[in-house]
Amino acid sequence: MTTSLALTLRRILAAAALTPALAFANMGSNPDANANDPDFMEAKSAIETKDWKAAEVAMRRALEKNPSNADAHNWLGFSLRKQERFDEAFASYDQALKLNPDHRSALEYLGEAYLQTKQPAKAEEQLAKLVRLCTPIPCEEQKELARAIAAFKKANK
Repeated sequence: MTTSLALTLRRILAAAALTPALAFANMGSNPDANANDPDFMEAKSAIETKDWKAAEVAMRRALEKNPSNADAHNWLGFSLRKQERFDEAFASYDQALKLNPDHRSALEYLGEAYLQTKQPAKAEEQLAKLVRLCTPIPCEEQKELARAIAAFKKANK
C-alpha cells in the first residue's frame, strides 16, 4: 500500500470514529426528553408553521418544567428572533450556549441574529466556533451560517 493511500485510509477511519461522538456531544440537551415533552413538541410544530408567537409561548412552558434544556432556549431564541425581538433572542441563545457551549444550532442562529442586526464580525466569530466543532467534516450549521454570511456580504457591498 502506498504511503498516500495509507494516510488517506487513516484519515477516513479517524473521521468515521469521531463522527458519532461529535454528533452526540453537539446535540444540545436530551432529544428523547424533548420528544416526550408535549410543550416542546407543540413549540416545534408551531415553528414548522411559522407561528412564532405560539412557538414562544409553548417553549416558555417547556422551559418552566426544564430550565436547563439548551435546545428549548435555542428554539425560544429562534422564535424571538423571527419576531425581531433581538435582545430577548440574544439572551436565549446566550443561555443555550451557557448550558452547552458546543450547541451547533445555537451558534448558527446566534450568527444569523448578528447578521440581522448588522454585526457581521460577530457572526463570523460564531462561524469560527462552528468550524472548530465541525472539523474534519463540515456540519450543516456551519454550511448554513457560511452561506448567510456570504449573502450578507454580497448584499452589503
